[in-house]
Amino acid sequence: MRRLAALEPGKAGSIFTSDLSVNEFLLVREVGFRPIGLVLGSSIYHVGIQLGRWNKNQELETLSQAMYHARELAMTRMEAEAAQLGADGIVGVRLSVEAREFGNDIAEFIAIGTAVKSDHPAPGGTAWRNNKGQPFTSDLSGQDFWTLIRAGYAPLGMVMGTCVYHIAHQRMGSTFSNFGKNVEIEKFTQALYDARELAMARMQAEAEELDAEGVVGVQLNAHNHRWGGHTTEFFSIGTAVRPLRSDHEIERPTMVLSLDG
Repeated sequence: MRRLAALEPGKAGSIFTSDLSVNEFLLVREVGFRPIGLVLGSSIYHVGIQLGRWNKNQELETLSQAMYHARELAMTRMEAEAAQLGADGIVGVRLSVEAREFGNDIAEFIAIGTAVKSDHPAPGGTAWRNNKGQPFTSDLSGQDFWTLIRAGYAPLGMVMGTCVYHIAHQRMGSTFSNFGKNVEIEKFTQALYDARELAMARMQAEAEELDAEGVVGVQLNAHNHRWGGHTTEFFSIGTAVRPLRSDHEIERPTMVLSLDG
């Protein structure tokens, strides 16, 4: 709180901090947002024990919940810092997981981004914050954020979905029968398909809760963490957006020729 107090906008001697590049900083300013300060959230999380059948495709719900809850703790703490600063949103958010030497089942989840405040209300006199009254969050770059605002859209929040899934082992007979052949392993295909679908569906459900029109910049990543070769996490994340106006065109660049010299 003492660090955030030193970043109070408008306070004499107050400075801002930001992890935006120079180009990103200037583009964010050009669309009417002032960086206030670097905000972060962290959670060091112990992942519980999950039991499952080695020969069955199944979601490992205890692990899925752990991965989701740990990220949510980091995100909400970052949002709380931004709210303390009176920010309208957070841009350039990075959400990462780092293994720690405290144990094989312990990891740190970190969320970090630049809190910003708008010089003007959103078109129509509406607030820039989302329908939950929280500052919006976005993992878009400064350049993409500039394009989004200029095109008549506003970010609502980062939405995510996760699924930790166990892929069944093949029986010995199936392994030998496939030896030397080009053949699809349907059980593996179905397992990965189902796991990705669960992650995507959960991300879309979060976007619907924010009354979003869509989700941009979606990333669908696979993480194995430390669970072994037959268990993987599919993590889906993107930025939910809403329209600011009915048309979504931005000015086309024009060529200017100098007549000097």
